[in-house]
Amino acid sequence: MNASEDLYYLTVKELTKRYARKELSPVDVTKAVLQRIESDNPVYNAFCWEDPENAIISARQSEQRWMRGEPCGLIDGIPTTVKDLILTKGWPTLRGSRTVDPSGPWDEDAPVTDKLRKHGAIFLGKTTTPEFGSKGVTESPLTGSTRNGWNDERTSGGSSGGAGTAAARGYGVLHVGTDAAGSVRIPASFNGIFSLKPTFGLVPVFPPSPLGTISHVGPMTRTVDDAARMMSVITEPDARDWYALPRDDRIYHNNLDRSLDGIKIAYSKDLGFAKVNADVAETCSKAVELFRESGAIVEDIDSPLNEDPAWITDRLWFAAFLTITDAMTTKEINLMDPLLVSMLERARELTVSDILEARKAREDMSLKLCNVHTDYDLLVTPTMPMTAFEAGPNNPSNSSNPEDWIRWSSFTYPFNLSQQPAASCPCGFGVDGMPIGLQIVGPKYADYLVLQASRAFERLFPFQMPINGSRSVGSE
Repeated sequence: MNASEDLYYLTVKELTKRYARKELSPVDVTKAVLQRIESDNPVYNAFCWEDPENAIISARQSEQRWMRGEPCGLIDGIPTTVKDLILTKGWPTLRGSRTVDPSGPWDEDAPVTDKLRKHGAIFLGKTTTPEFGSKGVTESPLTGSTRNGWNDERTSGGSSGGAGTAAARGYGVLHVGTDAAGSVRIPASFNGIFSLKPTFGLVPVFPPSPLGTISHVGPMTRTVDDAARMMSVITEPDARDWYALPRDDRIYHNNLDRSLDGIKIAYSKDLGFAKVNADVAETCSKAVELFRESGAIVEDIDSPLNEDPAWITDRLWFAAFLTITDAMTTKEINLMDPLLVSMLERARELTVSDILEARKAREDMSLKLCNVHTDYDLLVTPTMPMTAFEAGPNNPSNSSNPEDWIRWSSFTYPFNLSQQPAASCPCGFGVDGMPIGLQIVGPKYADYLVLQASRAFERLFPFQMPINGSRSVGSE
């Protein structure tokens, strides 16, 4: 790598250490990242909005603070992106849709962008999403197709696909994603990066998601430590979120390294219903052995579930589209992704009894998942049953049936329903050379333990970046 390329793959820890020593400037780093985006992103399409001019202005302000020895926060001078579902002051939040008026006004930060801004993040732009975050791939009538960071013929996954590709390709250090059925974990698995879906309510949200209590905001990064530092920022409370958990003053990146001796881990290879590709199953089984070799007590368990809960997710999601489209005209609805239109049509068939049935089934299913932690500290599964498939289709079978929109991501949506913290760690590669992810799930409120276990795995299996920008990370 040349010097500028090396800059865009540095970690928060490395950057802030070198800023403090005046060995490196936020301006140099931001310019290197912007150059990387300009030269590389046209192939991958990870951004729907870029603001290089203001990024440089912010970087110069950060440089002045570091020169005075007065950084304004934990991530001062760190290049950062925000998914296009999250309000960011001064930038349009189009939600991947041609139905949203780009003229705004856009005069408010969501809690996560507010906290990142106050801690000195340098915002580069907004990353792509399918329309209203509605698919497990990042394709929309507004922005087209976002490509995988390892292979531009494959999907990046979704709905935080722009963030996943941005992390893998070096378009910034910290990336904000959302997850209501797997949307930070699918792209993490497909792009070979780390992500965390926090416990619901831990990261404040405003405005509330139309998807209610299954929607989470979380970090997508190249290292566990970067995600932990981001969590130390974005979990700061915000009065606008009435779902918020009590104030959490934990510094998530402190004491992140811990021994796994005695930690009890349950491994479920299929959750009882998932059909897993052979190479994914083999790779994840080998990865779990690394936990055992490091002192953890690992046991294969029978499935905690006896059916696929995709139908519950379907009903909650489809019903949300009634809210999203309530004020739209027929002409506006016709501008939407055809898959969303078909989901809306299914939503119109739902009754109150259907929704109440789904809510009750969610409670019963979630209790089964949470009860796993009566006997085990952590639950581990594959993140995805397959590696990234061809870019273009909505799912690996190329089905247009609205019920097939997410059920291929069998391991992710159950933990949105249960609200548990769930991380995805790169754990190897498939026979096609594409990344495979390992999902680490904790009991509710055990996000710190999930991060510690993820960091332990990262030390055992150092993460890698794509070949044309490859660099082992997480081993320093």
